[in-house]
Amino acid sequence: MATDFAALFPGQGSQFVGMGQALATASPAAAEVFAEADDLLGFALSGLCFGGPEPELNDTANAQPAIFVTSIAVWQALRERRGETMWPLALAGHSLGEYSALVVADAITFADALRLVRARGLAMRHAGTVAPGGMLAVLGMPRATVEQLCAQAAQATDAVITIANDNAPGQLVVAGDRRALEVFTSYVQAQPGAFPPTPLKVSVAPHTPLMETATTDFLEVLAATPIRRPTLPVVGNTSADWLATAEAVRHELRGQLTREVRWVDSMRQLVAAGATTVVEVGPGKVLTGLMRVIDRKVGRFNVGSDPAELDGDWL
Repeated sequence: MATDFAALFPGQGSQFVGMGQALATASPAAAEVFAEADDLLGFALSGLCFGGPEPELNDTANAQPAIFVTSIAVWQALRERRGETMWPLALAGHSLGEYSALVVADAITFADALRLVRARGLAMRHAGTVAPGGMLAVLGMPRATVEQLCAQAAQATDAVITIANDNAPGQLVVAGDRRALEVFTSYVQAQPGAFPPTPLKVSVAPHTPLMETATTDFLEVLAATPIRRPTLPVVGNTSADWLATAEAVRHELRGQLTREVRWVDSMRQLVAAGATTVVEVGPGKVLTGLMRVIDRKVGRFNVGSDPAELDGDWL
């Protein structure tokens, strides 16, 4: 089997009602993941994934475990179909998706990671009430210009705004206080030929200092969570470096909520390590779309809720 592929796991925003349902019907391994998650959480997360309602699924406290569980269900269905010797060259996950990558790398058990992800979602929901914020997608603008406009907006409002995600060349996400986001938008619109920033459907500002109010409860859960050295190479998306030890994993997860996701640098690490193909494992197709912009030479495949995708020709 080919070993030059990297597995990528999606983050929040990839959820949709119906995700994982067809897969759980077709794959006993996937169905078992959903059943275990329901039992561990004490409520029917599978029901939210399969049937909604959409507003409840989109609640960050539910969306995060839903995406995580669906991603692991897809991975287990893949191994059921392709064999347990199917191992990627390396792994990465976008923000929340890093937890899926760490489970696949045996750094954290599924049960422990699910508890962490649920705590992360609840903490972020709480932070959104204490320090409401938002996110804006900014296209076609150099990073240096975006940084300058963020600094100006922060100074003008005395509020937090910063780059949260460096997703692809020309595709940045800024996050912060709503007042600062409004001023930032006006600054962008004053730039000749600039595209207006696009508001994302979130009421929190992850990967910024506004998430510091979320960290206390989450860090207590993280501190009690056993973490092992990954058995497969995992790129940390805030360090854009390899998480080679248990302490490196713990440090990454401690700082992830308040620090920028360096996705471009992370993907370039994978390519430098020899990955010629990426396979996005989980709901949505955001990460393969970003890779098309980052490096068109890299092959791109998706394995999500459609059981037919389990038989893709990327191996």
